[in-house]
Amino acid sequence: MTSVITLLTDYGLEDGYVAACHGVIAGIAPGARVIDVCHLVPSGDVRRGAAILAQTIPYLPVGIHIGAVDPSAGGARRAVAVEAGGRVFIGPDNGLLSWAVHASGGAEAAYAISNDEHFLRPVSPTFHGRDVFSPVAGRLYGGLRPSDLGPEVPVGRLVTLPSPTSLLREGSVEGEVVSVDRYGNTQLSIAVGDLHALGVRVGDTLGVWLGRRQLSLPY
Repeated sequence: MTSVITLLTDYGLEDGYVAACHGVIAGIAPGARVIDVCHLVPSGDVRRGAAILAQTIPYLPVGIHIGAVDPSAGGARRAVAVEAGGRVFIGPDNGLLSWAVHASGGAEAAYAISNDEHFLRPVSPTFHGRDVFSPVAGRLYGGLRPSDLGPEVPVGRLVTLPSPTSLLREGSVEGEVVSVDRYGNTQLSIAVGDLHALGVRVGDTLGVWLGRRQLSLPY
């Protein structure tokens, strides 16, 4: 049972874009609870948006999850609705949803969002969050089926971002920065299991190389 609609964007908080999305949803599904995941994703940073959504999704109720970080807005990319783990993810088919879909058990079905009778009119070519994703989410909350949105898309044809990787070598592990939060905390693709495989334990001091910079840090 759908309990919430969630919203992740790069719209910022200085303008009325987020409020417009809330307003469209409220006009169609006034009883829906909307959770704002994040609206401060760096502009157009699909990978950062994907990381935030994937990290947050395990703690969100099953529902309809909108992602709107789309540097190609107005271009040829399609909008999709993806079913995974009882959830429905709505957004651009640019990889933004892919990590959260994987964290929810993987895509079970996907549909192109092309049936414009469910859109707000007129549709802005650069504001699909308001004119496409929000009204579609409101109507799904009210009982519309994802299959009513448009033709089915083979799940293997969905755009998927490469997963963050780590590489174990003799005596070391190499990884990448996945995200840096507002406190300066840096999340790496290096997992605790990678360090344990090297024999590292809590309390040890690690040598950390960031490009040419070397640090000694406690673990």
